Formats: sequence, C-alpha cells, structure tokens
Amino acid sequence: MTIPIRLQPIAEPPDEAVIDGGSIMTLKLSALLLAGSILASATAWAQSADDKKWVNQCLSDNRDAKVAASVVSTYCTCMNGKMSDNETRSITQWEKANPNARKACEQQSGWN
Repeated sequence: MTIPIRLQPIAEPPDEAVIDGGSIMTLKLSALLLAGSILASATAWAQSADDKKWVNQCLSDNRDAKVAASVVSTYCTCMNGKMSDNETRSITQWEKANPNARKACEQQSGWN
C-alpha cells in the first residue's frame, strides 16, 4: 500500500521589497540614533590623560554626593568639557567661579 504525498509549492519571494513611509522614517530615525551613539562614544574615548585626571579628581571630590555615580560622572565630564585646556584649577575650584557652567552641567547630568 502506498500513501500518496502531496507537496506544496514554495512561494517565491517578491521581486522587490515594499517599504511604506512609516518604515522608512523608522529606519532613518534608527540610523540617526546609531550615528549619535557612535559620536558620543568617540567623544568619551577622546579624553586626554589630563582630562581623565581632572574628571577623576572631580569624582573623588563628589564621592559623598547624594546622587548616582553616573550622574556625578556625567556632571564632571560636562564641566571638564566647558573648561579651557589651559585651565590650572580643578573642576571643583573652577565650578565655584563659573556658576552658569555649573548650572548647565547640573541640568545636563540630571543633578537637580
């Protein structure tokens, strides 16, 4: 006795993909976010040894802060970025003489 086997044809994929307008916008937004993330990462890695020294000193100066370490790190990096490369004062000293920069970095880091 033989059992008949019925094979189903495999559907062929369409010749060209159809993407609606919403999908294109989502794709563009995703690409933009990815590019921004890569740029932010590159900026973080671009810190000099001197920048790292000042940021680490700022982190140490603020170790008793009542906010998350990530907030302090973002704040210190922001403050360091606002300072001149020729600055000789620490971030902690510089922030006292530059309240507008301090307020901007507090806001950017979420330290309010």
